[in-house]
Amino acid sequence: MTDIRPSIASAVRSGVMLAPLSLTCCEPGILPSQGLVGKGDTQILIDSLAIMLVIVVPTILATLAFAWWFRSSNSKARYRPDFVYSGKIEMITWSIPLMTIMLLGGVAWIGSHKLDPAQPLASDDPALNVQAVSLDWKWLFIYPDQNVASVNRLVIPVGAPVHFTLTSASVMNAFFVPKLGSMIYTMNGMATQLYLIADEAGTFLGMSSHFSGDGFADMEFKVEALPKDAFSAWIEETRKSGGATLTSLTYQDLVKQSMRVAPFAYSGVEPDLFNKIVVQALPPGPGPVIETSPGALKRGSKVGEK
Repeated sequence: MTDIRPSIASAVRSGVMLAPLSLTCCEPGILPSQGLVGKGDTQILIDSLAIMLVIVVPTILATLAFAWWFRSSNSKARYRPDFVYSGKIEMITWSIPLMTIMLLGGVAWIGSHKLDPAQPLASDDPALNVQAVSLDWKWLFIYPDQNVASVNRLVIPVGAPVHFTLTSASVMNAFFVPKLGSMIYTMNGMATQLYLIADEAGTFLGMSSHFSGDGFADMEFKVEALPKDAFSAWIEETRKSGGATLTSLTYQDLVKQSMRVAPFAYSGVEPDLFNKIVVQALPPGPGPVIETSPGALKRGSKVGEK
C-alpha cells in the first residue's frame, strides 16, 4: 500500500504557507486605506508601530546578548551577587520607556484632534449629507438633499466629503467602513456626526462593529464610491425607479426585525423623517430578543421594565 503520509504532510505545509496570503484578501481590512481619514488612521498605526519598535527591538537584542554573554562557558563574564544599584542603568531603563510613552501620547493627541470625526474635511467640493440609521439588523441611508433613501447600500461620490448624521432606531450600534476609517457609535435618541471621503472609485465593506443581537453577524452593507457623473445618474435613476416612498407608515414596516436584507431603495422620503426618528416621534424598534428566566426581561422590554 502506498504511504500517503508524505503527501499529507506536504499539503499541510503548503496550507500553512498560503494561509497568511489568503488572510490578506479577506474582508474587512483597513489596508490599503482610502481617503483623507483612512490614510490618516493608517499613518497613526505606522507611526505608533515605529515608535514601539524603537524599544521592542533593542530589548529583544539585549535579551539575546545577555543570554549569550552570561552563558556558563564564558569565563570572561563577571558574576556579581552583591550588585544592588546603578544610577546609569536606572536612567536608561526608565528614560527610554518614558520617551516612548511621550511620543505615543503625542501621536495619539495630535491624531485624535486632526481626525476628529465631527470636523469637516477640507475640499473644493460641497459635502454630501447622508443620514444613517442603524436598525435590527440593517442600515438605512437617507439622502435629504436628493430626497432618496437606500437600505444596506451606501452610494457616495468620489472626491467629495460625506457628512454623516447617525442615530439608532434600536439598541446602540457602531458604523464602520474599515477602508475609509473612523468607526463611530449610533445611539437611540441622539445623533452623532462623522465626515469621511473616498479618493478613488471602488466598492468597500461597511459593517456594524458593535454586537446588537442575533442578526449582528450579517449586518453589513456595500459602500460604492462612484465618479460624480455616475453618482448623479444613480440619484436620477433612483428617483425615477417608481419605488416606494419612505414615509412614517412605511418606516414602521422597515423598523421590524429582519436579517440578510437585500439592498433596495426608496424613490422619495418624507420631510423631516430622520428628525422624527431621533426625537422618537416614531417609536424605536423592539430591540433584540433577550432569552432569560420567566418573569425577567422579554422581547422589546426596556431596561428596568418587567
